[in-house]
Amino acid sequence: MSKLPDASGKLPSEFELIARLSKGIRLSRRTILGIGDDCAIVSRPRGDTLFTIDSMVENVHFDPRWGTPEQLGARALEVNLSDIAAMGGRPTACVVNLAVRDGISARTLDGIYAGLRNAAREASTDIVGGNITRARELSITIALLGEIRRGVMRRDAARPGDQIFVTGTLGDAALGWRILAGKLKPRGDARRDRGARKYLVERFLSPQARLFAGERLAALRPAPAAIDVSDGLMQDLGHILERSGVGAEIEASRIPVSPAYRAVMGNSLVHALTGGEDYELIFCARRGHSEAELSRRLRVAVRRIGTIVRGKRLKMIGASTPTIGGWDQLRSRG
Repeated sequence: MSKLPDASGKLPSEFELIARLSKGIRLSRRTILGIGDDCAIVSRPRGDTLFTIDSMVENVHFDPRWGTPEQLGARALEVNLSDIAAMGGRPTACVVNLAVRDGISARTLDGIYAGLRNAAREASTDIVGGNITRARELSITIALLGEIRRGVMRRDAARPGDQIFVTGTLGDAALGWRILAGKLKPRGDARRDRGARKYLVERFLSPQARLFAGERLAALRPAPAAIDVSDGLMQDLGHILERSGVGAEIEASRIPVSPAYRAVMGNSLVHALTGGEDYELIFCARRGHSEAELSRRLRVAVRRIGTIVRGKRLKMIGASTPTIGGWDQLRSRG
């Protein structure tokens, strides 16, 4: 680990901080050796291994003033867990790189790790190591291992005739971000608007990876093509279409949005179509599955929104197609 200088007397030494943050971490029997050595040792998974990594950077993905440190820590892990969910896997172990800027207190780091521990415990995932370093901005990078037990979902598995489904509702997190960033002004009834905004902000600050739903979907035969909604419905569905060499027809009237979304946006679907960070699942299953049956199987509301077709065109039925873009890591947010 690189040396972490004292941050204006507010932080303990690097190794004291490591000991402090890792004190409450509990490990499962599949972890042979956790934090404290040059490498962790984990037992061999039962099936193939999934491996993903993601970062959350201050002023790019979050503003530390918007939520609690616990929410920030949990969110950093949930966005990684969502990648495992999109493949139908089960998370097993992760390592955490924490980059700390001046002005961050040990109490804030305690909160971040408390959120990480809680999210890891709920997902049956071991935190087995990591790194702490000094940086100009606070960032949390997590590398996560998972295993495939029932089957795997890939972006290149969509076929003409498949039905396109999504879990949950779309656009909530994008509106939550805009509310926190001061980019969405109140409208309509103040009391109703206040309740809606609270819900939307919570959807942004505290996403929930669809791990159970992903694993149940992967057990279908054939396993659906799937992706999580991190960058927006249009952009993420576009990745499936590109990898599978197919097109799609989407029915605007079937895009699922929450009552809170409707309260704030009315009939506009722009954020439901292009907003990201909902971490719901888009999947393309063979015909024969109903919304009711899938909702029971996955234990989350499921809506059919369209059909995979031949060709490479993404067509929106019932509304003008918005800009096919969404969140881009290398461009500023609007």
